[in-house]
Order: sequence, then structure tokens, then C-alpha cells
Amino acid sequence: MGETNLYQPLTRKDKISVVIYRAGIVMSSVIVSVITYILFNLSQNNIAISMKFNTVLGLLYFSVGLSVFFIHLYVGSFHRALKKLYYVSIVALIMLLIIGNGDALRIIINRPYGPLLLLPLSGCLGFITAKEAFCFKLIEGYILALLMPIYLFMLSARILTFNGVLYGLLLIAIMLAFFTVRKVFMPLHYDIGDKSAYS
Repeated sequence: MGETNLYQPLTRKDKISVVIYRAGIVMSSVIVSVITYILFNLSQNNIAISMKFNTVLGLLYFSVGLSVFFIHLYVGSFHRALKKLYYVSIVALIMLLIIGNGDALRIIINRPYGPLLLLPLSGCLGFITAKEAFCFKLIEGYILALLMPIYLFMLSARILTFNGVLYGLLLIAIMLAFFTVRKVFMPLHYDIGDKSAYS
């Protein structure tokens, strides 16, 4: 479980790392909301929307990366595994862009394997939400960690209608926003815990 006691005074580096980690969570939440907005307006200028989607998707990868690299975990092997998963997600993003000739949205929407290329990123974000759920009883973090990959699998299998795709993503965006608000206002030392326990 997460440590809410202040074990050691926080250094400047501790504070900066926690702020960056939480900034990544905030940015991820805002960007998922923006992606939801873009997809709800998909019927308009598709070329312009595809370019906006690529930009916002790149920002989502960046924001999740901030949280991945600045997360505080007592078990070092978990952090190394999370970083490796993030590297896999970058490779998957490159594949999306190459296969789609720069149009990632077209591949995600029109190819069954498209949503599956987002699974590594979903795994990274899901790990972060699940870690916070475990540490601080943010139950929505567990739900998000399960919901995001299930949503991508359903999208890949073409189980969802177009409205199902939109409202499924809207549900994820709302839950992520709720999770973010509950997380980011916690005292900074909650994320550091007992530094002597890090391995």
C-alpha cells in the first residue's frame, strides 16, 4: 500500500520528479478528452482531423512517457519492465504511422490490428492507474486498467458500433478525469514514501 507518512524530508529532486509524474497524468487525462472530442467531430474535415489526431496522439505518448519515467516504485524490476513496455509502445506508434502513411487514425479505425497497436500504451497508462489504485484505494484506477485494453480489443474485433466507440472512449475520458482529480491534489510526499525501501 502507499505510504502517507513523511519518512524523510523531500529534496528538490524529489519534488520535481513528483510534479513531472503528476503533470504526465494530468496531460494524459486532458489529451484523452481532446481525442474524444476529435472523434465526436469525425464527420467534418477528415484530413484536418487526421492531422490533429496524429499531433494529439503524439502528445499522449509524450505525457504517458513522463509518468512512466518519473513514477516512484519500490520494486526496481517493475519500473524497468514498465519502461520496456513504453519502448514497445513507441515502436507500435511508429508502425501505425508507417502503415498509415502518416495517418494513424485511418489505421485505427479501418484495420482490425490498428487498435491492438495501442495496447502497449494502454498497458503503460493502465499500470500507472492500477499502481495508484493499489497504493491509495483509487478504485477507478483498477477499472481503467481493465477497461482500456478491453475497449481496444472490442474495437479491434468490430464488436462496437460507431456510437459504442465514441461513448466507450467518453466513459474512459470521464473516469480518467475523475482519477486525475483525486490523484493530483495528494501531498507530494505520498508519491515518495520511504526512500530506504527502494530496490
